[in-house]
Amino acid sequence: MNLPPHQCLVHVVDDDPGLRRSLRFLLESVGWNVRLHASAEEFLEVCDTLDPPLNEQPCCMLLDIRMAAMSGLELQQVLQERGVELQIIFMTGHADVSMAVQAMKSGAADFIEKPFKDQLMLDAVAAAVRRSAESLQEARIRQEALDMLAALSPRESEVARLVALGQPNKLIAATLGISEKTVHIHRQHVMEKAGLSSAAELARLMLRADPSALN
Repeated sequence: MNLPPHQCLVHVVDDDPGLRRSLRFLLESVGWNVRLHASAEEFLEVCDTLDPPLNEQPCCMLLDIRMAAMSGLELQQVLQERGVELQIIFMTGHADVSMAVQAMKSGAADFIEKPFKDQLMLDAVAAAVRRSAESLQEARIRQEALDMLAALSPRESEVARLVALGQPNKLIAATLGISEKTVHIHRQHVMEKAGLSSAAELARLMLRADPSALN
């Protein structure tokens, strides 16, 4: 997925002002929007008021693993506890590599050892932003599917699941204890409300909403 850089945002969290300025210059040189934060606490103060919100724009975070107050690992944990999904690239010193490996086991996107080459950093950010965009797209598709299915009545939802499983009207009628004619009517309503024309399309819609829906 190729995105115009200006549509993406990179948060830099580091207590070294010189490194923050250097990263802003590097990242803005290729068109990315950049926001600088002098500490983990400073980022948390504005996290809930960011415009656009974290879940509405492809973004990633460059996070120093070792800072004077709250560490990068602690910030990662707080964000996870808040349910914030963010592609995090840790910046580490040589002695912090084992900590960075642990951070990746906890869901970090990557870690880069200081001092780093500019191109290595740019490539890592590009990959993280791409994954962020893909995640946002998947979330939008899932929400659209959920919204379509939410328009169904409880009985239509029951019929829809059995239709998506490939069951014929006669078997659905027997399973639900209703007539085949009633099943046919519910089936028509389901297809009309969801804007679909086949059981296969209905199955795809239900799986987009919930991968375990047809288990």
